[in-house]
Amino acid sequence: MKIDRIDLFHVAMPLIYPWRTAYGEDAEIHSILCRLESGSVHAWAESCPLAAPCYSPEHAEGLYLTAKKWFAPALINQEISSGDDLQSRLSHFKGNQFAKALFDNAWWVLHSRLENKPLHELWGATRTQVPVGDDFGIRDSIDDLLALIDDSVKQQFPRIKLKFRPGWDVEMLSTVRTNFPDSTFHIDCNSGYRLSDLALFQQVDEFHLAMIEQPLAYDDLVDHADLQTQITTPVCLDESLNSLRRAEQAIRLKSCQFANIKPARVGGLTNAIKMHDLFQAAEILCWVGGMLESGTGAALCAELAMLDNFTYPADIFPSSRYYHEDLAEQPLELTTNADGIPSVAATKHIPDPDPQRLEALTIQSWSST
Repeated sequence: MKIDRIDLFHVAMPLIYPWRTAYGEDAEIHSILCRLESGSVHAWAESCPLAAPCYSPEHAEGLYLTAKKWFAPALINQEISSGDDLQSRLSHFKGNQFAKALFDNAWWVLHSRLENKPLHELWGATRTQVPVGDDFGIRDSIDDLLALIDDSVKQQFPRIKLKFRPGWDVEMLSTVRTNFPDSTFHIDCNSGYRLSDLALFQQVDEFHLAMIEQPLAYDDLVDHADLQTQITTPVCLDESLNSLRRAEQAIRLKSCQFANIKPARVGGLTNAIKMHDLFQAAEILCWVGGMLESGTGAALCAELAMLDNFTYPADIFPSSRYYHEDLAEQPLELTTNADGIPSVAATKHIPDPDPQRLEALTIQSWSST
């Protein structure tokens, strides 16, 4: 397909409740949306690195500038035959995975519309519905958290993820486990600890968690492998898995037993699918994570989650969890499967952003025309 037009939008989406983690706090989610046009067909996609370079080295304002100044000129008026072709055209640019994902994701949505097939069908997925988990950031109080968990358990969420950082760690986890002895939990450390915290993670073993997500540095593989040999709880990598090469190294080093795959973090859907396949061959289980995207970006994550080796319940949430009003024309909503488990369904079309809400939330925009 020939890319005839590119539009970029840097948006700030206010949250209902601040999102607090080991790397900081966000009151609004900064994201970049891309609109590609080929002939009479258009498509939207999203990449959400957040406002500050705290989750990863990338951030929304930098992504916007990189996309506008470097990536869009490399793609406009070009015939792009595949996701691999697009990745090849951007490969001489180092890093900038969130920025590459913006265009890779948009290419896939455009391809889906031109072929008139949903993404999950293009990829050969055999499922049209998958279970999702619940996820809670750091709250104002333990009582607040316990009330939220109680509601999740009543709704039959199959697992619950808890943000974990110094000052909101073992004591919090002990209280949660005492109140909910039979529920499935895992913790997400967002790179908040070091290998010298081994004694703390050996304490965490006592709580029988499904996994510990990204306990150590965001760019580390070696220390995670060392940690895994000294604790019984499975280690899951998130931030450290930002490329196929690093996924291959993690497998070789035995750095993890689970892998969280976020399309934006790994450079787009093309790489996410390949990473899924790598881990499947290595018999390492995967799950799909998100970056609090709007319904447009979350729908892309949901399509990816239909692939076979995404067996742990995904981090895909209803729009109403974080936003009073979603940016997308069609907010993401959960369903329930035959067993009453909260789930997300595949979709025929990735929703466009609502034009009026897009205008209201846009900080800056650019068009190739």
